[in-house]
Formats: sequence, C-alpha cells, structure tokens
Amino acid sequence: MLLTNYSYICTRIRKSNNLKSNKMKKVLSIVAASAMLAIVACGPSAEEKAKLEAQKQADSIAAATRAADSLAALEGSMVDTTAVSADTTAAAATTEAAH
Repeated sequence: MLLTNYSYICTRIRKSNNLKSNKMKKVLSIVAASAMLAIVACGPSAEEKAKLEAQKQADSIAAATRAADSLAALEGSMVDTTAVSADTTAAAATTEAAH
C-alpha cells in the first residue's frame, strides 16, 4: 500500500512538473517572439533615414569630385604628341642642314 501511494505521488509530481515546464516554454516563446517584433519595429526613424541619405549624397558628390580632379590632373600631365613630333622633326632638319 505504501509503495502504491509513493508511486502515485511521484507520478503526480512528474505530471505537475511537465505541465509547469510546458507552460513556461510557451510563456518564454511568446516573450521572445514579442521582443523580436519590438526590435524589428524599432527600425531607423525618418530623421535617421534622411541623415543617411544626405551622407550618401555627400559621399557620391565627393567621389565624383575626386574623379574629376584626377581626370584634370591626368589631362594636365599628358604630353601633346603632335608638338613633340614637330619639335623632333624640326630639330632633325636643323641638324641635317648643319652637316
């Protein structure tokens, strides 16, 4: 009789613990899902989006300015090949005329 009561009590305790555990899992799942939704809903505000867009425009303007400056520097450093060949031809002609 004592053994039967003991097993009955142990069975009841296990069932009770399982029910508490399942309830706790459900509660924690709901809390975790709610927290994730709250974090996602709190995205960047309109002010932050405008600030990022302005920064993006400033970066693209700066990149275009750098590209234009490098092209201007490249054009300034280029040698006019027609003038160089004309100078060499004139120098060759004067050298031949002197001989």
